[in-house]
Amino acid sequence: MKIEIELGGAIHSVELERVDGRLICLLDGERLEPDAVEVEPGVYSILLGGQAFEARVETRVGFVGGLRVLAGGREFFADVRDPRQWRRNRGAAAEAEGRQQVIAPMPGKIVRTLVEAGDVVEIKQGLLVVEAMKMQNEIRSPKSGRVERLLVSEGQTVNAGEVLAIIA
Repeated sequence: MKIEIELGGAIHSVELERVDGRLICLLDGERLEPDAVEVEPGVYSILLGGQAFEARVETRVGFVGGLRVLAGGREFFADVRDPRQWRRNRGAAAEAEGRQQVIAPMPGKIVRTLVEAGDVVEIKQGLLVVEAMKMQNEIRSPKSGRVERLLVSEGQTVNAGEVLAIIA
């Protein structure tokens, strides 16, 4: 697998491969053979060149491919770019087709409805605002079309995975 990682303003090329159960890594052309184990979700124990490291990796909310890494008493912010992802998403401008269900990504409370049944909407236009853990999250339309059904109202509590609206 080949990826690029932006770290501290510099872009690094990383190639990862498993050979006979071992992880082989080419970092900017330099061969490394780390022994890495995930000891708990988001926490890795890494042995590299006779030195042991613990790395805590968290996803940065709102950043695609963005990571926060704590290792060796230092904090790093990294942006991971997978060239295959870019190729897969080249046609992303093409919208979803047919009826689309808008699903609640998290449990919360509907604090505002921005559209009504019958309204015409554009792709990524805000439909609803859900409050979860004291944060408000705008739920957007997956496609251009018409709001066929709005299945929630302001003040209603919703569960993760619940259908909020249908766009046709």
